[in-house]
Amino acid sequence: MQRHLISAADLTRDDAVLILDTAEEMARVADRPIKKLPTLRGRTVVNLFFEDSTRTRISFEAAEKRLSADVINFSAKGSSVSKGESLKDTAQTLEAMGVDAVVIRHGASGAPYRLANSGWIDAAVINAGDGTHQHPTQALLDAFTMRRRLVGRDAGLGRDLAGRRITIVGDILHSRVARSNVDLLHTLGADVTLVAPPTLLPVGVGSWPCEISYALDSTLPKSDAVMMLRVQRERMNAAFFPTEREYARRYGLDADRMARMPEHAIVMHPGPMVRGMEITAEVADSGRCTAVEQVANGVSIRMAVLYLLLGGNEPAVAQPSPTTTLAARPFAPASDLRTEEK
Repeated sequence: MQRHLISAADLTRDDAVLILDTAEEMARVADRPIKKLPTLRGRTVVNLFFEDSTRTRISFEAAEKRLSADVINFSAKGSSVSKGESLKDTAQTLEAMGVDAVVIRHGASGAPYRLANSGWIDAAVINAGDGTHQHPTQALLDAFTMRRRLVGRDAGLGRDLAGRRITIVGDILHSRVARSNVDLLHTLGADVTLVAPPTLLPVGVGSWPCEISYALDSTLPKSDAVMMLRVQRERMNAAFFPTEREYARRYGLDADRMARMPEHAIVMHPGPMVRGMEITAEVADSGRCTAVEQVANGVSIRMAVLYLLLGGNEPAVAQPSPTTTLAARPFAPASDLRTEEK
């Protein structure tokens, strides 16, 4: 693993599979009576969010606390940023406090890269979403969900998504999730197809490692996973399609369209969902939709990323000797934890 996680494109296949496999071990922690590990005890992680967020911020905070890190939550609203403080000054303030990692979400594309390479701060930087550019941990949790559903939990260990066909539908133009998923899924060997109206495809998309389609119906029968994206009105400055009803008619996923997918295929959504537009309530609440599962998997993935960036070179799962104390074990069996409680 590198020192920072800025873009999904920076990950090699081995890097990505290592994170997915480590997340599989982290997911087992959630089934234990005590869901905390001592791995990052004494480390300080700052959640530096310049944009509003619910799922990502809470997911990172849960992951950090489960690894026993000291967590500082920073919100731009109500801080010195609202008074005009620059990113450099904020970073230097955090550096003076001796933080070990910064999880940053910013409205400007490239802000995490700037923070990681400017020399302003000597800490690991994790990109939690920058503008319309990248959201690498979202792509990792999406790939983790796909591998679990399409390959299997135990059968998927050490494996990628080679040969799987993934369709991403919706607002590609403004979506950092789409960009990150195209990069990561290509690295993992999957075949990706983007489906959107021409007005919601970015300039230069033809050079991306994926196929482009304007018709949703023709791609559904050959998809292993269909990821629906929200139309990001907050980033739009023009009329990209006639009406919401017209968009839903051509690019929305309803029960009839879901029935055309292969029986094993899954429906994904990074959230938040706009029911009735890109996805109907019937589809969103069906057993084939993994939206809630993705949220749970996000905690495991972010635990894995934090562990690999900050936890040292120890293997994710240790096989302790009988004389090893519980506090020294990165991972202890649930039976050991129950014994220690007594």
